[in-house]
Amino acid sequence: MDVINLSEQNSVLNHYLREIRDVNIQKDPLRFRRNIERIGEFMAIEVSKKLHYEPTEVQTPLGVAPVNVISDQLVLATILRAGMPLHHGFLNVFDRAENAFLSAYRRLNAAGELEIVAEYMAAPAIDGKTLIVADPMLATGMSMEVGYQALLKHGHPSHAHLCCAIATPQAIEAVRKELNDSPDVTLWCAAVDPILNEKKYIVPGLGDAGDLCYGVKIHLSERP
Repeated sequence: MDVINLSEQNSVLNHYLREIRDVNIQKDPLRFRRNIERIGEFMAIEVSKKLHYEPTEVQTPLGVAPVNVISDQLVLATILRAGMPLHHGFLNVFDRAENAFLSAYRRLNAAGELEIVAEYMAAPAIDGKTLIVADPMLATGMSMEVGYQALLKHGHPSHAHLCCAIATPQAIEAVRKELNDSPDVTLWCAAVDPILNEKKYIVPGLGDAGDLCYGVKIHLSERP
């Protein structure tokens, strides 16, 4: 599995990362969502450089121009709800892609251990296609692993690009181990932060991406 950390090179991506981390800018949900979306657009351009292309021609008012176009059949997948703005950024670029959606949430099992539960999925067939999975926070890697394995029930992609805004070394190694260092998977990170806290949130990170996008949710334990 190839791992690409886009923050290792200077680009405008760093400006978007700074804004989604800034506690003052985070007070504007619209701006936060748009910055996550812009990260998705930037990453989509980078991913596009790894795709397959075929030559074609286009008729202009003055003649015929040759151009290489993407030949991959793309499926964009995301994990609800935090993944939606990042997914939309990819969709802005890959506007003809098919789409897949998976709902998943964290909970403590009977042993008091954190686990990810997937409850719903809507996806096209992905066999032989290029799969792009967008999930903004790769904290433990569990959501990405569960989501990816669930998607494999719809076929085996020719290549998978797993894309996140912020990851941890722990999550990267967990995903690598789970996927058995598969050569047909590439993990893309806009940044890699050093640690997780006791609640399994990335530090320094940015907080809860879903809450910052869409408002604070009520946890099951808090419901009347």
